[in-house]
Amino acid sequence: MNRLVIIGHGMAATRLAERIVNIAPNMYELTIIGEEQFPGYDRIQLSHVLAGNVDPSGLLLKDEKWYHDHGITVKTGDKVIELQPKDKIIRTEQDLTFTYDELVLATGSSALRIPVPGAHLPGVVTFRSLDDCETMIQMARVHRNAVVIGGGLLGLEAAHGLNALGMNVTVVHAVSTLMERQLDWHAGKLLERELRHQGIELAMDAKTIAIHGDHHAEFVELSDGRRFSADLVVMAVGIKPNVDLAKASGITVNRGIVVDDFMRTSEAHVWAVGECAEHAGVVYGIVAPLYEQVEVLAKKLAQMPAESYKGSVPVTKLKVSGVEVFSAGDFQDDDHSNTLVMMDGLKNRYKKAVFRQNQLTGVILYGDTTHSAKYSSLIRQGATWEDLEKAGLWGDNAESKSISSVETWDNDDIVCGCMGVNKGTIMNAIKAKGLSSVDDIRLETGASRSCGSCRSLVGQLLTYVTGNQVEDSNRLCACTDLSHEMVVEAIRVHHLYQVHDVMKQLKWKNPEGCSKCRPALNYYVRMVWPVQADDDPQSRLVNERLHANIQRDGTFSVVPRIYGGVTNSEQLRKIADVADKYQVPMIKITGGQRIDLLGVRKEDLPAVWEDLGMTSGYAYGKAMRTVKTCVGTEFCRFGTQDAIGAGIRLEHALEGLDTPHKVKMAVSGCPRNCAESTVKDVGVIGVEGGFDLFVGGNGGAKVRAGDFLIRVRTEDEVEEWALAFLQYYRENARYMERTATWVERVGIQAIRKTLENAEQRLAYAQRLRDTLSRWRDPWQRIVNTDEERRYFETFHVQPS
Repeated sequence: MNRLVIIGHGMAATRLAERIVNIAPNMYELTIIGEEQFPGYDRIQLSHVLAGNVDPSGLLLKDEKWYHDHGITVKTGDKVIELQPKDKIIRTEQDLTFTYDELVLATGSSALRIPVPGAHLPGVVTFRSLDDCETMIQMARVHRNAVVIGGGLLGLEAAHGLNALGMNVTVVHAVSTLMERQLDWHAGKLLERELRHQGIELAMDAKTIAIHGDHHAEFVELSDGRRFSADLVVMAVGIKPNVDLAKASGITVNRGIVVDDFMRTSEAHVWAVGECAEHAGVVYGIVAPLYEQVEVLAKKLAQMPAESYKGSVPVTKLKVSGVEVFSAGDFQDDDHSNTLVMMDGLKNRYKKAVFRQNQLTGVILYGDTTHSAKYSSLIRQGATWEDLEKAGLWGDNAESKSISSVETWDNDDIVCGCMGVNKGTIMNAIKAKGLSSVDDIRLETGASRSCGSCRSLVGQLLTYVTGNQVEDSNRLCACTDLSHEMVVEAIRVHHLYQVHDVMKQLKWKNPEGCSKCRPALNYYVRMVWPVQADDDPQSRLVNERLHANIQRDGTFSVVPRIYGGVTNSEQLRKIADVADKYQVPMIKITGGQRIDLLGVRKEDLPAVWEDLGMTSGYAYGKAMRTVKTCVGTEFCRFGTQDAIGAGIRLEHALEGLDTPHKVKMAVSGCPRNCAESTVKDVGVIGVEGGFDLFVGGNGGAKVRAGDFLIRVRTEDEVEEWALAFLQYYRENARYMERTATWVERVGIQAIRKTLENAEQRLAYAQRLRDTLSRWRDPWQRIVNTDEERRYFETFHVQPS
């Protein structure tokens, strides 16, 4: 078996390995050597990792088992420092020696640093790898001011991520428009306006001349004399191909490693692919062209017929700070071009098509990139203006829905621009592998693996090939074809106040509903109509029906409300007396600073509540559960704010609040964060002169750091923002959707933008207060109602 060694383990290398094992599974003994500590991962999503929206482990393109199953040797954290093409030998920094029959250089590229004084001070970083992300995340936890040098794609992704982490961000860009390689002046200015609106400062036409600081970056100085405070400086000024190894070994190098139309270098049996390769004078820094190169190289290595690589149409599709942007081809105007432009300032949309000799050569889409894949295809085909009009992309039929019918596309039309997957590849995979879901297609082909914007197109192809309607994950349940949002809208429009009214009006397939939809409908009608709607206990989950958490042996746990985790000797005596009287087998302190009485018999629950004389802690409910606090200024010598007072105030203000899923809160008195506020649904951290609010945190099975929402000065503002956020969440999230998932789906920028409108914020907060004004403690209601007490004697519980 021949030995194939790939140097570099980025996206191109991983894709090449994948293609080799698919088309020539027994031809090579394959080894991949990567300089980073991680095997190949999706760099496109680094900004999402930085913003805290994606777990780094989710970026891996292939897991350890895949490499093992295909007999691939993977060496991470080691750098190849010597290549001897004549002897077919390579040597690494760790003094490991490998021989090869075929060698592929997939060494990628590195981030540039501008050569100014202070460029290598601590606190000055680049944005290129997972390690870079981790460094920036750690620094954002202790610092507040960041300067990003570079307003291109990487720079804006870094700025977006740091802004989401709560830093004050300034972008310094040397030219007059942002992303000038991907956008024209008009689109760049629209993007500039949007970023300023989101709170990112911009210094345009600005040249950095120095970074100052004694032992750490402190501020950035510009040529016009301006200075910006900067605890963190991110260099995002471009990349350079990693060619040193090839150059030292005598391989022809220009800007990149020079390759021919089949990715061969100047040395026999040595190939190059990806960001390190230069073909016909062009080095590509985006993914789709790299994958086109990989396809040619894989076939050559497999000794299969392969069409030559003829270069790629540069395509960029991404979401910058929540804004969809797309560009392809040559979109710059000149004396030999004709240009079509459409701009909608109200909807913040812009599109431009450039023609040369009546052929489409370039496109820009800003704000709406729905038809980007079709535009890419038309550029490759050399389409005319008439072709655009016929396709419904421009003219009287513009934006017609038919254009999205992906089944009418050619097989070589690109469906997934991020990963370079065309329609034919997806359809062949569906047929050959019997794929039945979009996720199956994603795992098999890579389509929709990155930004996910093509999922609907992939789903259309799946339906087209299999004839089966693709399951919509947003559908409420199997009893209806309607989404959560459609059901809520119908409840509003038709003034539906009861669960059965909803199912009847919306023609539920199962007239009695199911265990998934009934609790959701019961929540939705009460959320929309807090005055008119009645609670339907039979539509609640068993824990909420009995107002206690059922345990595996059929007994229950009782958690009384202890505001802010602060108790007193009288409460403790009551709890101890109740535990003795009812022979409670275990008393436990919870993670939310409360006391849990475990092992209470069902029939004893009303009597336990009566003897305690305390309100329900809602430890069983889809509700606001607890507000954890640290000592704060009450006793702690590091405290900057009254965490206990603020926490107790919030817990009183929100007691009894029904929410789409459980909500946990915390208030920390200083940035040491002893109450773990950053992993709560709503977390508050005291700082000098005010409070920082974080939302969407989760400390459960999938840990997620909360997104920074706002810094406020007073406890009144803390309450106002917390109530407004929770009501906005209540009105827009899907039932059983945690704030962490909802914030990721909606985006912190959209949430912040909504709540920064003072009129809207006050309205949300007031609606929540109006809802809670009708709350009555369920434990006391049951204690004082004979019929409800008897219910606990007759209700049958099945132990698990």
